[in-house]
Amino acid sequence: MMHPRVSLSAISSFKWALDEDLAFYERAGITCIGASLAKLEAAGIEAGARRLRDAGLRVSNLIGIGPFRLDNPGQWPTQRDRVRGAVDAAEAVGAECMILTTGPAGQLPWEEAADALEAALTPVIEDAHSRGIPFGLEHTNSLRGDVGFIHSLRDCVDVARRLGIGVCVETNACWAERGLADTIRDGVDTFRIVQVSDYAIGTTSTPARLVPGDGDIPFERILGQMLGAGYSGCFDLELIGPKIDEEGYESACTRSVNNLGELLEKLGA
Repeated sequence: MMHPRVSLSAISSFKWALDEDLAFYERAGITCIGASLAKLEAAGIEAGARRLRDAGLRVSNLIGIGPFRLDNPGQWPTQRDRVRGAVDAAEAVGAECMILTTGPAGQLPWEEAADALEAALTPVIEDAHSRGIPFGLEHTNSLRGDVGFIHSLRDCVDVARRLGIGVCVETNACWAERGLADTIRDGVDTFRIVQVSDYAIGTTSTPARLVPGDGDIPFERILGQMLGAGYSGCFDLELIGPKIDEEGYESACTRSVNNLGELLEKLGA
């Protein structure tokens, strides 16, 4: 049985369509997922949402919204419309939060990029709040400047508080941060979801994620700190990279769900 605090992101079976995902979820006893906006759009939002509901799946999050171009305000209206469409999709599937990254800063310095993010996102935040859809702002690996300019959990918490939204904690991108336990303790009230995947020291490319337990991230310590700080939400498995493809989605996802569930049980979650 799947641990009630574990969620499996549809990103983890990146090349599968919704039909293939649903067939696997039924075989493997998957009960809680993160939904992919791209897969829902490919299936048709209404039809895809109906199929998720009919399968009895809890949807912990919706991901894949697409970033703002923060140095190009002329593109913001179109990008806001994209986010509003994602809010519609999140509402249709009953997603508990909507994950988004900041978008690239371009040539803007960090502080001006944060100002631009506030200006770009505030109108859609208000719309999402009015419909009960919380945002989870995700910090990213510093190699992924194409999707975000916030590369630490501490900075992400600060910006999320400024915007009045939540945080998506990407453990693969923050596990080695200075003062992580303090950041978790001080920022846990903003955490909407925690993403989990492993990393092997020496890896120099991205994405190159691993099944939890196959790499070097000290999950027992870090997840224990989150639970101890009072985090009560889902831990979302987001697996992508050549090792996942090589093993095969079904095997990698099943091992990940089992490994994470066993660790959470050990930690008393």
